[in-house]
Amino acid sequence: MKPLIALALVLILVALAGAGVFMLRKRPPGAQDGPADKRMARALAVRVGLSVAIFLLVLVGWQMGWITPSGALGR
Repeated sequence: MKPLIALALVLILVALAGAGVFMLRKRPPGAQDGPADKRMARALAVRVGLSVAIFLLVLVGWQMGWITPSGALGR
């Protein structure tokens, strides 16, 4: 379960970085919404979807007993 959560967190960061790259790309002056804008929106939607999925995964894992609370620092 922990590797799955770690992978989801890495994918969230990758999607956020991708959206930042698409946002900072230069486009010609006066250009309307182009493919970069759509790709940025898609990357942000993926990030939100992964965040919701990881939240639900943690809740289900806790409910099923796969994850147990262990205190603030896991001691």
